[in-house]
Amino acid sequence: MSGHSKWSTIKRKKGSIDSKRSKVFSKIVKEITVAVKEGGTDPENNPRLRVAVANAKGVSMPKDNIQRAINKGADKNSASFIECTYEGYAPGGIAIFIEATTDNQLRTVANVRMYFNKNNGTFGTNGSLSFIFERKGIFVIPQGTLNSDDFEMEMIEAGAEDMQFEEGYFTVTTAMENFGSMMKKLEALKIEPESAQLQRVPKETTVLDLDSAKKVMRLIDLFEEDDDVQAVYHNLEITDELMESL
Repeated sequence: MSGHSKWSTIKRKKGSIDSKRSKVFSKIVKEITVAVKEGGTDPENNPRLRVAVANAKGVSMPKDNIQRAINKGADKNSASFIECTYEGYAPGGIAIFIEATTDNQLRTVANVRMYFNKNNGTFGTNGSLSFIFERKGIFVIPQGTLNSDDFEMEMIEAGAEDMQFEEGYFTVTTAMENFGSMMKKLEALKIEPESAQLQRVPKETTVLDLDSAKKVMRLIDLFEEDDDVQAVYHNLEITDELMESL
């Protein structure tokens, strides 16, 4: 099981806890709102909205909530959000890449800088970590009644670069440019992923001792708990020991 797949498993488990669910919903509502303002209310003609709605269904967001988010995005008087990214280093030299969606960029950057500074991290300049991460399509799909061998062949034909299976879920990785074609393939197969996202995957990972790694994870939690932060990526190796401690 790759480090990236372990991280996906951790995030999926965290997202399934009731206390975290409202945060997950809030992030998806923002994504739906931005998608509607960008490309309209029809998922058939708005690929970004189609993906956001699929992600909402994947975490069991009620249909009424999804529709309210779409209506909010269509309301010309509703707040407009700015998408921004931030980069820096956690203790131990672990690279952190943050994606945020905010209606107040000054507040967001101040919070991000504070989290780094108060946890012995370093707030960096945009672009400083571009050599560490590459964007990939990541699809998390419940096995359900899928035949593993047949499904794997379908995914390879659709452009999958890698496929991992853990605890009843497939994690399928594609090149960024194959994200749309993979979505179409899953739709053709009538398979709804639990999540489908363009993520920043580290080219290499760094191993830290357990105590240091847990400090990095606590910093990542601070970022993820911020209402403006949509996603946090890092190059910490998720060892079996760290996985068990979490």
